[in-house]
Amino acid sequence: MTGPTARLGAQLGHERAVLGGGLLAIAGLAWLYLLRLAAAMPGTDMAGMAMPQAHPWGAVDLLFQFVMWAVMMIAMMTPAASPMILTFAMVYRRRRVQARPVVSTGIFLLGYLVVWTAYAALGALGQWGLRAAGLLSPALASTSALLGGGLLVAAGVFQWTPLKRACLVGCRSPLTFLMTGWREGRLGAFVMGLRHGAYCVGCCWGLMALLFVAGVMNLVWVATLAAFVLVEKLAPRGEAIGRLAGVALLLAGLVVLATASSFPGG
Repeated sequence: MTGPTARLGAQLGHERAVLGGGLLAIAGLAWLYLLRLAAAMPGTDMAGMAMPQAHPWGAVDLLFQFVMWAVMMIAMMTPAASPMILTFAMVYRRRRVQARPVVSTGIFLLGYLVVWTAYAALGALGQWGLRAAGLLSPALASTSALLGGGLLVAAGVFQWTPLKRACLVGCRSPLTFLMTGWREGRLGAFVMGLRHGAYCVGCCWGLMALLFVAGVMNLVWVATLAAFVLVEKLAPRGEAIGRLAGVALLLAGLVVLATASSFPGG
């Protein structure tokens, strides 16, 4: 293979390596922030972070928690979105040989992260409400069997719904997603990023809500959920694995709810 085709292939390979390294760096920096945040909190360990609860939250506290949630979403979701982002860069380069794919790929990533940042805002508000209601422990885990069991059941049932399947198919088929919804220009790249982010949130919102079950800053739990999302989106039998996990979550939730029924004060 020689000439323009060979040069294009070399450019694609180089850009793929640069983008892949950049995405890895973004996720790595986000994880480092979470690790340092956990280490900086008094009376914490790497598995769970205690948060002060002696005073009502003010605007600064809420902003801090929003930033924590936003960084956490970046750490958890950037690796799973990498195949879509790299495929976008490849398609963009092939369609516009003279363009700068890195620029538009960054815009696509921005659109994707905007959606997850909105989800982070909802997560922080949810944390604020649950904390105010006395339903979270200092480690930001549910203190209510009804809440914890209900979240597990909801997440388990959702794994079997048509909406989950439709969103997961969109996440697992990058080329199909791009070819059926391609938009030109920088605005088009941003809109496609928003659309992919919406698919991704639609696929994973229930799993992210499970952060409240074992602790929002339980980093072992955070890493476990992130690894599961990665397997569900990238593994050859990811959809089947997700459904099996749904059964496990449903059964675990029913057990927790049964415990709550046995001990009404729980």
